[in-house]
Amino acid sequence: MKALKYFLSAVILIATIWSCSDEEFGSVDFVSTATAPGNVAAFFNVTQDNTGTVTITPNGDGAVSYEVYFGDNTAEPAKVVQGKSVTHVYAEGNYQVKIIATNITGLKTESVMPLVVSFKAPENLDVVITNDLAVSRKVNVTASADFAILFDVYFGEPGNDTPVSANNGGIASYVYAEAGTYTIRVVSKSAAIETTEYTQEFEAKTIQQPLASAPKQPNRNEADYISIYSDKYTNVAGTNFNPDWGQSGQGSSYAEFDLDGDKMLQYIKLSYQGIGIGETIDVSGMEYLHMDVWTADVDKIETSLINGVDGNSTEKPVWSTLTADKWTSINIPISEFTDQGLSVDQIFQLKFVGDGWAAGTVFIDNIYFYKMSEEPFDGGLVINGDFESGAEPWTIGVGTDPVPVVTDGGNTYYSVNVATAGQPYEVNASQKLEIIEGETYTLSFDAWSDTDRPILPGIGLSADPWTNVTEVVNITTTKQTYTVTLIANAGASDARVFFDLGAAVGSVNIDNVSLILGDGSFDDGLLTNGDFESGAEPWTIGVGTDPVPVVTDGGNTYYSVNVATAGQPYEVNASQKLEIIEGETYTLSFNAWSDTDRPILPGIGLSADPWTNVTEEVNITTTKQTYSVTLIANAGASDARVFFDLGAAVGSVNIDNVSLFIVN
Repeated sequence: MKALKYFLSAVILIATIWSCSDEEFGSVDFVSTATAPGNVAAFFNVTQDNTGTVTITPNGDGAVSYEVYFGDNTAEPAKVVQGKSVTHVYAEGNYQVKIIATNITGLKTESVMPLVVSFKAPENLDVVITNDLAVSRKVNVTASADFAILFDVYFGEPGNDTPVSANNGGIASYVYAEAGTYTIRVVSKSAAIETTEYTQEFEAKTIQQPLASAPKQPNRNEADYISIYSDKYTNVAGTNFNPDWGQSGQGSSYAEFDLDGDKMLQYIKLSYQGIGIGETIDVSGMEYLHMDVWTADVDKIETSLINGVDGNSTEKPVWSTLTADKWTSINIPISEFTDQGLSVDQIFQLKFVGDGWAAGTVFIDNIYFYKMSEEPFDGGLVINGDFESGAEPWTIGVGTDPVPVVTDGGNTYYSVNVATAGQPYEVNASQKLEIIEGETYTLSFDAWSDTDRPILPGIGLSADPWTNVTEVVNITTTKQTYTVTLIANAGASDARVFFDLGAAVGSVNIDNVSLILGDGSFDDGLLTNGDFESGAEPWTIGVGTDPVPVVTDGGNTYYSVNVATAGQPYEVNASQKLEIIEGETYTLSFNAWSDTDRPILPGIGLSADPWTNVTEEVNITTTKQTYSVTLIANAGASDARVFFDLGAAVGSVNIDNVSLFIVN
């Protein structure tokens, strides 16, 4: 039996669903979150007997049934349920086969696929064989030929004679158990008895180094981490990443690998490997040891902390499982070392051991100790993105039932277990908020599971026609931060951010969800250095030349001032000069927070007499939030300014990510 190049979902019994009560079946809110079928296509198979008999197997994500229009003079379409096929006899010719896929709610997606039926053997066969760029030992074969309908690929691995099939011009893929050279045979088929073949010796290769950088690390306060090796944070100076412990006698070696400017540690044929920290560090106040590890051929890595001075050192190990050909983010609780009796107040070395011994290579980045920040979480456009206020306003689907949350170790997060796989939207968490069509959004969140499994985060409408955009994210048993960039294909004041989780079994835990406008790279619009990452310039106190006060914390720089005595608003000020056009409408956005609830006055106006300006009072809190005000300029000049008047109330004021745009 041939292994066809598609995946077929189980048939959904619609009658069963609608005949059940809510009590029998559970909430059916998921129906309202359904999206139109995606990736709608069909696989064509043909008998090699000059009869023109073609078997059509439609498939699509989220579809339960299909209408197949054969593209000839057949008037009525064939009705096909998910997982089934239809056979049709064609005369020689070129056809456009239309597939209309329908999901459980009746939403439809249409796709048209070309079909050539010829009783000539395929001609001009062109075959391209490549190693996959992301998966070790995975080989992709593309084959196209005149008059062909499909092709079979025999990948030549001993013990496996089953071909992988694909439509003409498509891709057939196979992952070998071992790297090596194999004889790959491609058989191109038309409706004729004769076939056309191609054979090539091809080497399936193991990917030996990462093709992408390790996951980006979050901003952290300096008090919340001790970094050994990371471009994101300030590292302990003087650290030796390759002390001579005799490991070279095991065939092991070291290099600092440079991936397009991103440097990482490379330990080749890892047996045991030490790191001599530049100074003795006390990590008893930290909660985790983090590192990112990439490997093609090491199953597990042992990490030991070594504590003590004056020759009285002790060490304890923790093993971590690695996933081949991808970055594994490891977060080891410090308690896993201390529970073994290790003191961690005088850590001066780390040690790594590979399994198997001196047999594989690891790449390591972002080695640091950290604790959870006491800084308030910024969810951007999302309310209660860290779930510390419980479930509200997160709901199951677009109904009113709150999502399930758990509290563990003082941290609250969303948690659900998917016992049976079904449609993605059948298990859902949503929060309604405004989404603007055409805008780019960055959605970030922490997620982990009890198994490796996919989830679907996205943004979209909360009512018919349910238009949305999603991106598949594969989560693991390690808690990690994921970020996706989404361009809104619809908008509404009551749209939503959501997670569709029902397509695979396993638990899903989600925390620290944020949604910000933009692609993650800050755009300050008409301003310069609105994120203060270049320091203070060109921000000034008032309209003079003195630079505003800025601080850098956890790799992030922002404006910060403390107002000890309340007075006139303008007595404490931050300004940036720029052109303002009278009569134009501007949107001023910024992040702000304080050590108390207090007002501030953002505005735009002149930088000289008569100081005409327009402001709007904004009440900030101890929670870092994004604020936006719309201002119609009541005066203009080439050297006007955007400003913040802060002197009317006591308390600190922190400002970051200031942007100013003209409203079109």
